Amino acid sequence: MGEKRIAVAAIVIDEQDASVEVNKVLHDYNSIIIGRMGIPYKERGISLISVALDAEPDKISSLTGRLGQIAGVSVKAAISKK
Repeated sequence: MGEKRIAVAAIVIDEQDASVEVNKVLHDYNSIIIGRMGIPYKERGISLISVALDAEPDKISSLTGRLGQIAGVSVKAAISKK
């Protein structure tokens, strides 16, 4: 097991039907989530979610990988160096 890192995952949901699956995945990883902020942008029909994480890099990659496999979802993570 590696050393824990702090990270921020930025999630863009282009298809609102995908939000149910995104929330299921985030619930599966709730033990590593420090905080979460969601912004529905109704004028553009998208939602933005920012998630702060505290976990090993492999766990962070696992989360973002699962989210990235959902149709209509884009995700990127920024991970601390220490």
